[in-house]
Amino acid sequence: MNVSQRMSHSFTISIQPKPENAVTIAVSSRVLFRTEKEQKVFEQKGIEEYLRYQVEHENEPFAPGPAFPFVKALEAVNSRLRELYPDSEELFDIVLVTYNHAHVGIRLINTINYHSLFIERFCMTGGSSPIGYLKAWHTNLYLSADAEKVQEALAEGIAAATMFMSEKQIEVSETQLRVAFDGDAVLFSDESERIFKAHGLDKFFEHERENENRLLDHGPLKGFLEVLGKLQKKFYAKGHRMDCPIRTYLVTARSAASSGIRALKTLRAWGLEMDEALFLAGAPKGPMLEKIRPHIYFDDQMFHVEGAVEMGAIAAHVPYGIAQKYPHKKSTNAGK
Repeated sequence: MNVSQRMSHSFTISIQPKPENAVTIAVSSRVLFRTEKEQKVFEQKGIEEYLRYQVEHENEPFAPGPAFPFVKALEAVNSRLRELYPDSEELFDIVLVTYNHAHVGIRLINTINYHSLFIERFCMTGGSSPIGYLKAWHTNLYLSADAEKVQEALAEGIAAATMFMSEKQIEVSETQLRVAFDGDAVLFSDESERIFKAHGLDKFFEHERENENRLLDHGPLKGFLEVLGKLQKKFYAKGHRMDCPIRTYLVTARSAASSGIRALKTLRAWGLEMDEALFLAGAPKGPMLEKIRPHIYFDDQMFHVEGAVEMGAIAAHVPYGIAQKYPHKKSTNAGK
């Protein structure tokens, strides 16, 4: 089946939710699809040759990128939500964000239709920063290959993470969205991580014991976990707790007995449930993530992200907090 046939192949149109009611996920074209070849043309030959190349190849769909399984899982959740709540606008709304000029849009639309994705909202900025548009969309999460734009989004209070291309990728569920989070500097602030970096492990444990009943401050991804929890409760209300199509995981290098209780008390006080919590006490996260098979795992330390990607897990870097000042330090991150 060619692109034009797929474009007309039983493509179901659903009404788009209003941005203020939806859970808006903004995804860069460079992480939704594989565009390395096109990026190389741009870097080596410049913008005009790049645009010419895109137009010449506009009927050739891009291959799936690292965010593709995540987006497909979002759409699977939407299908279940529409079955249970036909009139609700509390759905995932996916916005494709690209620095491309508008005439590259034809190839992107052809690719979206080829892969049977339901993405109606585009933000094509022609080289300008998309951050202002993300705020206008009420964006709940922004995924990009551009670390600087991710940092810019985080500075504006938008949950964001950088994704990376991996040659190895484990299979993930097609019926259940699985999202895994690190704790400190992702769901929580980097307060405890700062103690660990400045004073070492013993002082960190002491700090956590002394502050066991004081809540951790929120981190950049807390809001995204909140909206996932809100959607989960819609399934629970219809008797679907055990077969809920959204499952969340806390995967932290904290130790359960010595520093885990504060994290759990904080989540409980926020009214947030984690389906599974793994306290690894400094052990590598990659093997656990290989078992979980998340559609996305968020961590603030590149060391853990790289370890996950090496195992074939889909991971994203949240460039936030004190750990960004220690990018190459491979230590036992017991505070994490």
